[in-house]
Amino acid sequence: MKYIVILGDGMADKNIPELGNKTILDVAKKPHIDGLKGVLGMARTVPNELKPGSDVANLAVMGYDPLKCYTGRSPLEAVSIGINMKETDVAIRCNLVTLLDEEDPKKRTMLDYSAGEISTEEARELIEAVERELGDDEFKFYPGISYRHCLIWDNGKTGLDLTPPHDISDRVIGEYLPKNDKILSLMERSYSILKDHPVNLKRKSEGKNPANSIWLWGEGTKPNVENFEKKNGLKGAVISAVDLIKGIGISAGMESIDVEGATGTVDTNYEGKLAAAKKTLLEDGNDFLYIHLEGPDECGHHGYTEGKILAVERIDERVVGPLCEALREANEDFAMLIMPDHPTPIETKTHSSDPVPFKIYRSNNEADVAITYTEKNAKESGIFIEEGYTLLEKFINNKL
Repeated sequence: MKYIVILGDGMADKNIPELGNKTILDVAKKPHIDGLKGVLGMARTVPNELKPGSDVANLAVMGYDPLKCYTGRSPLEAVSIGINMKETDVAIRCNLVTLLDEEDPKKRTMLDYSAGEISTEEARELIEAVERELGDDEFKFYPGISYRHCLIWDNGKTGLDLTPPHDISDRVIGEYLPKNDKILSLMERSYSILKDHPVNLKRKSEGKNPANSIWLWGEGTKPNVENFEKKNGLKGAVISAVDLIKGIGISAGMESIDVEGATGTVDTNYEGKLAAAKKTLLEDGNDFLYIHLEGPDECGHHGYTEGKILAVERIDERVVGPLCEALREANEDFAMLIMPDHPTPIETKTHSSDPVPFKIYRSNNEADVAITYTEKNAKESGIFIEEGYTLLEKFINNKL
């Protein structure tokens, strides 16, 4: 038996007036997901005590209790980048963002938390410039992917109450700036380094958003995640374009599979992820696969309704359908869990702590009928998993 989690990041939503008060999952054409004769339900992936981040929620979906093992988002990303953290290090996520130019830093507006989803190549040049000017024995900047990077603070502090930039899209940043003087200084000094950098001058000439500042958030210490195979008895792998998900997998002793052209957007390399999925399950001997697709979340953060619908439809057409077909052709029994980590509603453009819908399909034990995968149908099933981190164990051991 092969076990697959299809994680459509942020694809759950609220009723949207422009869609006739329906959700993204209501209107998206997803015949492969809807056609699976499986079990629907709801799960709470974000404990009330924690903020609704992809870090907390994906840990829960992977079967880890965030209240026991979560130490912060950025440390998980640091693992993926290959940073060997000391026990006294603090890792901090470093976004490249676009701020509207104002002489008073407090009056600038968060125009774009991803700087137009800047390319990894351009971003590397900018982070290297920041490291040259601001890096020292205490602070070191490491390039990641696209707008997502990492700062390591030697003997740093936690509990800084730093605001994620995607939570304040289109807002004046003054009240959300860090209270810690050192962190605030790094952010403000980065603006003068980046605003006229050649990479940004070229981006502006092309009508693109310049990555004119860093934004620091998501701090934490070295992660503490139990080995996945020891915990579940399954040899596992993750496929994702996002350092956070790769970092969780690596921390859990799973194989992290890189796919060329995987971007974490609606235009990611679906065919590459599909090919990697078939290879790892049918040729490389992995029993468990976590396929993470970031497109719905990115579109949710941008309030891009059509893009979010398209992202869900592409997951269905280019991943779920052909992967099920390949496993059936190989006469391989499989179980598939399809769900988001958290909602990212179009209305708010940020994460929500609301429970999420899931669907479980077993090729060797199909349900009597196929029920369309929507929030409404999942709620009406009467199945609710309050402690979302227990869902994976129920999925693996056929307890639903």
